[in-house]
Amino acid sequence: MGLSSSPFPWGLLTLALALTVLAFPDETLDKVLKSEGYCSRILRAQGTRREGYNEFSLRVEGDPEFYKPGNSYRVTLSAATPSYFRGFTLIALKENKEGDKEEDHAGTFQIIDEEETQFMSNCPVAVTESTPRRRTRIQVFWTAPPAGTGCVILKASIVQKRIIYFQDEGSLTKKLCEQDSTFDGVTDRPILDCCACGTAKYRLTFYGNWSEKTHPKDYPRRANHWSAIIGGSHSKNYVLWEYGGYASEGVKQVAELGSPVKMEEEIRQQSDEVLTVIKAKAQWPAWQPLNVRAAPSAEFSVDRTRHLMSFLTMLGPSPDWNVGLSAEDLCTKECGWVQKVVQDLIPWDAGTDSGVTYESPNKPTIPQEKIRPLTSLDHPQSPFYDPEGGSITQVARVVIERIARKGEQCNIVPDNIDDIVADLAPEEKDEDDTPETCIYSNWSPWSACSSSTCDKGKRMRQRMLKAQLDLSVPCPDTQDFQPCMGPGCSDEDGSTCTMSEWITWSPCSISCGIGMRSRERYVKQFPEDGSVCTVPTEETEKCTVNEECSPSSCLTTEWGEWDECSATCGMGMRKRHRMIKMSPADGSMCKAETSEVEKCMMPECHTIPCLLSAWSEWSDCSVSCGKGMRTRQRMLKSLAELGDCNEELEQVEKCMLPECPIDCELTEWSQWSECNKSCGKGHVIRTRMIKMEPQFGGAPCPETVQRKKCRIRKCLRNPLIQKMRWREVRENRRSEALKEEADGEQFPGCRMRPWTAWSECTKLCGGGIQERYMTVKKRFKSSQFTSCKDKKEIRACNVHPC
Repeated sequence: MGLSSSPFPWGLLTLALALTVLAFPDETLDKVLKSEGYCSRILRAQGTRREGYNEFSLRVEGDPEFYKPGNSYRVTLSAATPSYFRGFTLIALKENKEGDKEEDHAGTFQIIDEEETQFMSNCPVAVTESTPRRRTRIQVFWTAPPAGTGCVILKASIVQKRIIYFQDEGSLTKKLCEQDSTFDGVTDRPILDCCACGTAKYRLTFYGNWSEKTHPKDYPRRANHWSAIIGGSHSKNYVLWEYGGYASEGVKQVAELGSPVKMEEEIRQQSDEVLTVIKAKAQWPAWQPLNVRAAPSAEFSVDRTRHLMSFLTMLGPSPDWNVGLSAEDLCTKECGWVQKVVQDLIPWDAGTDSGVTYESPNKPTIPQEKIRPLTSLDHPQSPFYDPEGGSITQVARVVIERIARKGEQCNIVPDNIDDIVADLAPEEKDEDDTPETCIYSNWSPWSACSSSTCDKGKRMRQRMLKAQLDLSVPCPDTQDFQPCMGPGCSDEDGSTCTMSEWITWSPCSISCGIGMRSRERYVKQFPEDGSVCTVPTEETEKCTVNEECSPSSCLTTEWGEWDECSATCGMGMRKRHRMIKMSPADGSMCKAETSEVEKCMMPECHTIPCLLSAWSEWSDCSVSCGKGMRTRQRMLKSLAELGDCNEELEQVEKCMLPECPIDCELTEWSQWSECNKSCGKGHVIRTRMIKMEPQFGGAPCPETVQRKKCRIRKCLRNPLIQKMRWREVRENRRSEALKEEADGEQFPGCRMRPWTAWSECTKLCGGGIQERYMTVKKRFKSSQFTSCKDKKEIRACNVHPC
C-alpha cells in the first residue's frame, strides 16, 4: 500500500475510533451510554482525565501515516501486562460530527473473530465484545472511506474500574491522512530517531498457523512448508522490504524459491547499517503441534542507531507469497526498549510472479509490480478468495520478547516489574566462537543438577555436529558443563521454570453430557539452579456437551468435511455427514441428525463467467530427442450463456530431451589424381573431407581416401632416356602450376581466379561452417553464360562439442 509523508492539500476529516474498555460492563456505564443517541455519546463518557496513560495501546498494522481509500487495515487494541479488559466499544466518526446521522460515520468495520467481537444491536455501525470476559487484545478490520475523505484520527477512550480515561495524544491516538493518487504505491513512513541508551537483546519466535484446518481451500498437502527465516536488525537508512516498494533480487529468491542465500548476502553487504543477521530454520511441514515440534526462534540485538527489525519467510508452495515484518521499531518515545511485540501476519505478494494459486506454473510479472498485501478479492481462484470481501485469516503469529538489556539505560518512564524480570535472564556469551565451518544443531535444555544438596554439582547440555565443512579447522565440543547446586542453595532464586504457552483444549471426552477435556504445555527452559521443574504441564477440566442427555440419547462421531458446493457460481448447497457410534441405552431409535445441509456462496455468475477446471497433466514432448514442445489443457466449467471467457484454455511450453544423434557428414569425392608414375604400374587417389564429426552416438565416419591402380605404358630400359622423360614431365608440371597461379583455373569457356582463403568459422564449438570463393576472371565469347559462373565451397569446422 503506497503511503507518502509529503504535505498535500488534504480535505480535513476526522475518523474517531472510540474504543471504550469496560472493566465492569454491567454497571453505571451502561446507564450513561445506552440511552437515546448512544452512537453519538460514546466519546462523551464522563470521568477523570489522565495524561500519559500507556497501559493500553491502539495500533494500525504497518504503522502507516497515510491510508489508501478502499483499503482494509487491521486495528488492534491491546493491554500491557498485567492489565486486561472485559469489554470494549469501537466506532468510526468523521471530524466534528456527533454520530447521530448515518453520513457522520466513515468507513466500515469487519469482524475477525465472532467469538470475541460483534456489532452492537443499538448502534449497528459500532463493534463491541461478544461476551464479557478477561482479554488482553482484540482485533478488527477497518475499510477506509472513499477518495476525497481527507485525514483520519483513530482515537481511544478507556474505562477501567469506573474511571474513564481520555487521551488526545500518545498511545491511544493515531492519525492517518488520505494518500494522494499521484503517489500511489509509495511507502514513506518517517521513522523517528532513537534516544534509548545501551543495547537490548530480543528473541523472535515464529508460530505458523497455516494448515489445512485453518485454510482448507486448495491446501497443498504434500509440499507445504515455511522457508528459512531471514532478516536483520538495522538502521533507518536500510530497507529490507516494504509495502509499496519493489522486491530486491534477494527478496525475489526468498519469495519464489524459498532461498535465503541472496538475501543474506544483501544484508551482509550493508554491514554499517546492520547490527545482527536474523536466521531461523525452515519448517517442513508447515504446521505441527508444539508438543511435537518447537516453534523456530532466533535472537538478535538492537542499539540506538540500528533499532529497527525486519524479516520475511515464504509460505510454500506459492507463486511469490510471504509473511514478515518491515522496519519494526523497538525503540520507544520514552527512550526505552519495547518489552514485547505480538503481531498476527497475513501473506503479501512480492510482485515478481503473477500466479494466483499455491501451485500455479511460473509466470513472471513483467514489468515487476510493487509489494502489496493479499486480499480476499484478488482472484476467484485464489485460496484466500471470499466473494463477500471478508478478511484473510492470519497465517502466522510472531512474538518478539526482550530478554536482556546491556549498558547504562536512560528510559524516561521507570521500569515496571516486567522490565526488571526480563533483565534477570542469564547473559550468554557476547560472541559465539564456533567456526563457520562447523554446523551444529541447537543446544538442548540444561539437565537437572547432579547434586540434590548444597554441595557443588554439574549440569550438562548437548548439541550435535551435523557437518564439518573444513577438516583442517577443529570443531568445539558437543557437550557443555556448568557448576550448580541443589534447590534452594544458590544466592539467586533460579528455580523458575520457563514454560511454553498452553496448547488448545482437546475435544470433550464424550459427545453427550458432562465429560473431561485437557490441554498441555512443555518446559522451554529448566530452572537455572538445576532443580526439578514442578510446574504442571497438563490441565484438565469438565466440559458439557448437550446438557439434556437422557437414556434415549445416542453417541455420534464428529462431523465430516463439507462436500463441494452444488453450484459453480452464485448460491448453492453443501452437505456433511456423521455416523452413529452407539445407539441409545434404552433401545429406542437414535434421533440425532446424521446429515447437515447449509447454503454456500460461489462467485457471482454474472460477474465471474470463467469457472475453469484444474490444468491437466503436461503432454509428452513432441519429439523423441532434442528440443520440442508440450501442452496442457483445462476446460470451461461455467455455462456459455454467462458470458465470454477470455482465460486461456491451453498452455504450451518448451521441453528438452537428450540430444538427437548426429551422423558423420562428408563432402563429395574429389576428382581422381594423376597417376603417380609416368610409366609402368602406379596408382591414383581421390579424397573427401569431414564436414561434421559424429555426435551423441551418431554413425561414424567412413573412409576419406580411396586408391586404385593405373598403368600408362611400359617403361624403357635405357635409364638415360627414362631420366630425360622424367625431367620433361616435371618441367611440364611446373610450367602448368605457374600458369595456374598466373591465370587461375581453366573451365570450359572461361578462365577463373584462384580460390580465396577460407573464411573464419561461424562457431567456436559444436560444428560451424567455413566458406571460400572462386570468381570468373575472363569469359570467352564462345562460352555460354550458364557454364561459366562464380563458384563457392563449404566445409565443416570446430566440430568438437561445446
